Amino acid sequence: MLDYAIHTFATLFVAIGPIDLASLFIALSAKADAPARQRMALRGILISTIVLVVFALGGAYLLKVLGIGMPAFRLAGGILLLLLSIEMVFARHSGLSGLTSTEDQEAHRKHDVSVFPLAVPLIAGPGAITSIILLMGEVSGNLSGQLVGLAMLTLVLLLTLASLLAASWIVKWFGVTGVNVITRVSGIVLAALAAQYVLDGIQESGLLNR
Repeated sequence: MLDYAIHTFATLFVAIGPIDLASLFIALSAKADAPARQRMALRGILISTIVLVVFALGGAYLLKVLGIGMPAFRLAGGILLLLLSIEMVFARHSGLSGLTSTEDQEAHRKHDVSVFPLAVPLIAGPGAITSIILLMGEVSGNLSGQLVGLAMLTLVLLLTLASLLAASWIVKWFGVTGVNVITRVSGIVLAALAAQYVLDGIQESGLLNR
């Protein structure tokens, strides 16, 4: 169970990317004062927590309703996370790891960025949602394992909240280059995890036995 806890924490940490989020949050909330930023950070974490917990607990049921097997979702999720990891390694953002140009323009016109784009899609984005469904699928039917998964999700979100509240200090301390270095290293780790999901999906599908 300790291995699963470490695996879950590492996957969610690199998928959400608290340090990278700090620099994005500073840019998006540049016109807000410190108290307003704190309120937006708290609200954004609360909303993203609700979204991710819903997918954590109901993701397997949703896949069942749609007629999607876990092996297929592991394969598709692995490919999605691999694309996300490539963006992280090259320190660039699109609709997967950040905002599209249209979304970025809309976000900068908003005074409150807590719901969009902070909560969704920056925190509870495609990578985080895919990751939590896959991770909870690994302990399906195991109550203690599911509780560990939710605990690790909570821990990562608390670290994300701390990162958002200390965003000014993080950006000042690490600088753009430092943040990009952390993002690239996290991307390499996520690429390895994504490749493992793809291999697991292929193996579980039985394609190798045909």
